[in-house]
Amino acid sequence: MNLSSYWVDLHLHTVLSPCAELEMGAPEIVSAYRGAGVSLCAVTDHNDIANAPAIREAAEGDPAVLTGMEIQTAEDIHVVVIFPDDESAVEYRRWLWLSLPDRENDPSIFGYQLVIDHENNIMSERDTLLVQGVGYSVDEVASEACRMGAVVIPAHLDRPSFSYESVLGRVPDDFPCHALELSPAVSHSAFAEWRERYPDRVFVRSSDAHRLSEISRDRCTVMRLAAPSFGEVRMALGGMEGRSVLNPWTWSP
Repeated sequence: MNLSSYWVDLHLHTVLSPCAELEMGAPEIVSAYRGAGVSLCAVTDHNDIANAPAIREAAEGDPAVLTGMEIQTAEDIHVVVIFPDDESAVEYRRWLWLSLPDRENDPSIFGYQLVIDHENNIMSERDTLLVQGVGYSVDEVASEACRMGAVVIPAHLDRPSFSYESVLGRVPDDFPCHALELSPAVSHSAFAEWRERYPDRVFVRSSDAHRLSEISRDRCTVMRLAAPSFGEVRMALGGMEGRSVLNPWTWSP
């Protein structure tokens, strides 16, 4: 099977995340990815999956859109989880929300939490605050996601807050995840230290976009895939059958 290089972004926020700008609507996000030449994105709002279908319908396959979420664990660690299909995503959210504290969102403080359709019509608004820690530990969050066949990626490992490193220190070698995410702030020279710290881990760079200007190739990762899809991304993260992640800190187009 022929493999090609695809630009991939596995961390994106929409208007469902209260910390995202209100410009992060479905047609706008799709247009930004097309303009940037990025072939696949994962919608990863905080503790919810509701806007992934809107982005996917607006995209009509360009870019390919995966359903995910950025979970805030009981330790206040952010973990990106990406699902093989919407059915497993809904089931995982049901499990996750069993431990989501019943704290009401105040839009004047945190921002709006809007569920939209592909044309940005507002379908509903989440009342429960999404940017808060759930009751499950980082190990429980990752283990349940892996059990359901999802991809697990500890988020922005280099950041001084809401990262595994800042809260618990080094990610254990036996922690169940498929890659480690570093933010676009990490330079090529600084990456060498991360590679030395985690010699056996796969690294990805993701935009963590909260505004349209943050969607660009220099905030993403290139993967060698047969096509932009969940299954192919999962194979690339595992180095299976020739699929691979082209390290964004050592690879240049």
